[in-house]
Amino acid sequence: MKEILKSKGLQQAPAWLTTIGLIVLWELAVRLFDIPEYILPGPLASFEAIVTYREAIWLHALQTLYTTLIGFAIAVVFGLLLGAFVGSSKAVYDALNPLLIGFNSVPKVAVVPILVMWFGVGTVPAILTAFLISFFPIVVNVATGLATLEPELQDVLRSLGATKRDILIKVGFPRSLPFFFASLKIAITLAFVGSVLSETVAANKGVGYLMMSASSQFNTPLVFAGLIVIAVMGIVMYEAFNRIERRSTRWAVRGQS
Repeated sequence: MKEILKSKGLQQAPAWLTTIGLIVLWELAVRLFDIPEYILPGPLASFEAIVTYREAIWLHALQTLYTTLIGFAIAVVFGLLLGAFVGSSKAVYDALNPLLIGFNSVPKVAVVPILVMWFGVGTVPAILTAFLISFFPIVVNVATGLATLEPELQDVLRSLGATKRDILIKVGFPRSLPFFFASLKIAITLAFVGSVLSETVAANKGVGYLMMSASSQFNTPLVFAGLIVIAVMGIVMYEAFNRIERRSTRWAVRGQS
């Protein structure tokens, strides 16, 4: 057990060293070039702002996390169902794929004002923006995992008496799990982007709202404190799904170091 923990610690050492090195370089650059704090605060000033405004940051971070997780959950359900529908038929895939690409190409910042007109300022536009910006990777990856099922394998399964539904549920979905979990790791980070984007435009709570309020007062350290909090939440959620992926799709990476 100790050897396993030691090996994991060694594997994560480069990431920690890189992060610490960038933080030190950032602080040295700010001090060396004497950059004013209102233009670019250093890491120490940003972390000091986190401590100073910890109560406000905590409340707004919980709001952002709530809207992000709700929007992400809706995106998972909707993306999984739509991805299964698109990937189960080549005709449907060819028909809907251009529409999905076109919808994803629309800048979501342009959609936020429309959501505000429909649902008002607050939590609902943030949830919907998180959903709209994060469901596309899930749809594409699930559809790709199902659509790339080998024709030879399908022929063999049909010859053994399997129906199209059996092939989809018992073979297609398990085979597309690596695609699905890969999309989840991308989608959760995009969901944070959507929530914060909506909060900066039309909200009275959340980290995005806090950052906009701080920027209007030229409190740049608090703005960077908000960025750090968002980054930490994104990393934690990414790593959580990364661990779930390792446990659920261990068969897909067997033999790899």
